[in-house]
Amino acid sequence: MSDNEFKVTFPGGVRVDASHDGFTIRTDQPVRDGGEGSAPSPFILFLASLATCAGYYVLSFCRERNIPTSGIELTMRTEREAKGKMISLASITISLPPDFPEKYAGAVVKSAERCTVKAHLQFPPDIETTAVIRKA
Repeated sequence: MSDNEFKVTFPGGVRVDASHDGFTIRTDQPVRDGGEGSAPSPFILFLASLATCAGYYVLSFCRERNIPTSGIELTMRTEREAKGKMISLASITISLPPDFPEKYAGAVVKSAERCTVKAHLQFPPDIETTAVIRKA
């Protein structure tokens, strides 16, 4: 499997797994949607990827400047559009401890905003889907 390939399998129920680079990412649906709730749903993982990507950029920013990261927390909240299907806002708050250097407060926000997941949402790739019937 190449580094740009994900292999998706169906292990049972409404669970869907994706394998990539030696890792298996497990998903399920909530009980209310017919799943067992045994793993996050794909959409929750999508949102978590945005939050953790911002977190990675904050971590890198702090490490480059030898700023301790203990006590730093990121919280992402989302709002849905009126019809309730699409996220209309994802708001990330970076909570900094009292000893965080004040001169870096704005810069750490700019660092989080460099997240590659966010960039892909702002400038989305084309997505194509095809079906191929394998030969027996």
